[in-house]
Amino acid sequence: MTSLASERSWLLDPSVLKLVHQCRRLIHTEFGVKLHLTEEHLEQQLADYARKTRSSQLTRTWETLKEQVPQLNIEPEEEDDGFKRNYRGQVIADAPSASADDQEEGKLDPPRKKKVIYRGQVIG
Repeated sequence: MTSLASERSWLLDPSVLKLVHQCRRLIHTEFGVKLHLTEEHLEQQLADYARKTRSSQLTRTWETLKEQVPQLNIEPEEEDDGFKRNYRGQVIADAPSASADDQEEGKLDPPRKKKVIYRGQVIG
């Protein structure tokens, strides 16, 4: 715990702490993920969400935070798959896409037409 406290001494500055709280609030609003100040890899998580965001305000806040704390210049981790879709902080498994060979040969099943019943009568 002592090493974590010494690594996070930059959080004792009130102006920096205000920016961190603002980043946490914007991340919670956009992604639905609550980041805690006591988390082990807080800096990495803040950097990851700042890269993924669509919010210009979060991007500006993160850049301001990086200017004030040079320790936060973290290199992005390499993702093995490239772009991963997230929903509220959870990675979504993508549906397997059909290969081009299957489409050319016509092996794919045509989409089924859904039977629509309205007031007891089949209409589609």
